Amino acid sequence: MTGSTGARLAATAVWALTRVVLLLCVTKAITLSGPDVTSDVSVIYHGWSEVLKTGTYPESDVTWQYPPLAALAVLSPALLPFLDYASAFFVLAFVCDLLVLGLLMYAGRGDGRWQAGTWVWVAGVPLLGTTAYARYDVMVTAVAVAALLAGLRHPRVMGALAAVGALLKVWPALVLAGTARGRRTRLAWTAAAVTGAGLLVGCAVAMPGSLAFLGAQRDRGTEVESLGALVFHVARQFGWPGRVEFHYGSMEFLGPYVPLVSTLALCLSVVALAWLLLWRLRARDFGASTPADAAFAAVLLFTTTSRVLSPQYMLWLVGLAAVCLVFRGSRMVLPAGLVLLATGLTQWEFPFGFTHVVTSDATGVTLMLLRNGVLVAATLIACRRLWRQTVLGAARGGDESADRSVPAGTEGPNRAGSAATPARAR
Repeated sequence: MTGSTGARLAATAVWALTRVVLLLCVTKAITLSGPDVTSDVSVIYHGWSEVLKTGTYPESDVTWQYPPLAALAVLSPALLPFLDYASAFFVLAFVCDLLVLGLLMYAGRGDGRWQAGTWVWVAGVPLLGTTAYARYDVMVTAVAVAALLAGLRHPRVMGALAAVGALLKVWPALVLAGTARGRRTRLAWTAAAVTGAGLLVGCAVAMPGSLAFLGAQRDRGTEVESLGALVFHVARQFGWPGRVEFHYGSMEFLGPYVPLVSTLALCLSVVALAWLLLWRLRARDFGASTPADAAFAAVLLFTTTSRVLSPQYMLWLVGLAAVCLVFRGSRMVLPAGLVLLATGLTQWEFPFGFTHVVTSDATGVTLMLLRNGVLVAATLIACRRLWRQTVLGAARGGDESADRSVPAGTEGPNRAGSAATPARAR
């Protein structure tokens, strides 16, 4: 047995053990402390599915804040009619989890690759806990991972999958941020635009209310787990008179200065977008890991600056970090480790310590400072390393520590001539 085969077998065994435990938890065979995270599936998702079956989106429900293809995820338990809605959903989440594992294992084979990415996924999902299977984000993450890995050889497939992912939950559009200049970008972005437009038209024709989610997203405030919420967690210690209520689908701060902090969070997201566009214009050195590294940095930026930072968002970062670490030359090892740490802290604050977070007591404030502080550190380090590798590295003309190999069969000007000749897209 080779070392790589042994590593894959070990990863599979750990994956199977941890996922069986997750299934036992979400089906309540094992009961955990804290709020019931599965109620989103059994109550909210199930209720939406009943509305969707009537031929319309739940546009009158302000908690419906998802793009039109989210309907497919909500309706997917119908594929398993022999199970009740919640059980079928958990089984499908398990299948998507397994799909990501298989994709990462396959991608981790060959020169310049390793199985570190597989282990990030194996460890990251149980670190988030039952939330990983009690939201449809694992399905979205599977699409995003597939898009990034498909892009190594098939940019059109990457673009199409990115469009599907974006119409499931918006953020997978960011997997296109790091495509190499020239033909690969044209192919991927054109495929995404055509696929996205076609699907949007199809959804609008098939069912009314396909774009209703935009208004609900616009009106959201500052969620208690977001970076901006730290202002109010600390302010409550000094008599700030605001409160926490269930609002637009999550626990949000309401009271004086909340609209100001929410606006500032949006401004930070605009700054993040400006930095990403500047990086895109300045980057010249695109290696095999660059699309994954750029997507990881981009999603970190927008997750950290968002007005809402729900626990399931960590699953996006775990999936993208795993794709980065498929490549030995990725500079994202430290940010990926920080994301795993933040994911473990996230389960600690939700569901186990959520009462402390909502009441802003010493434990809750500490948890939020730790988790969000680690995320900020991961974001800054990831962006700095991406810039140094693709902008400053190109300016210096050096790539001594980066993997620039592009798989044989890659289309366009990035195709590697030989294993000894680094490939660059200019």
